[in-house]
Amino acid sequence: MRAARAWLNWSQDELSAKSGVSRRSIAMYEAGRTLPYDETLEKLRHTFEAAGVRFLFVGMVGQGITFDPGGEEPC
Repeated sequence: MRAARAWLNWSQDELSAKSGVSRRSIAMYEAGRTLPYDETLEKLRHTFEAAGVRFLFVGMVGQGITFDPGGEEPC
């Protein structure tokens, strides 16, 4: 999540406003203090993908991110 935010140059506050997930929750997820519910992950994934971020996985292991210019331009 932190890498995707950095790619888009979004603060936690911006991600919160765009996704509807509280800034406090985002901070806790990024710090590894808690894990998001499936519904929350869907909100965050949809928000990032709408902005053009694509998550790269091998099986269930995250391998990185890329940007698809077909999505919205980074803010």
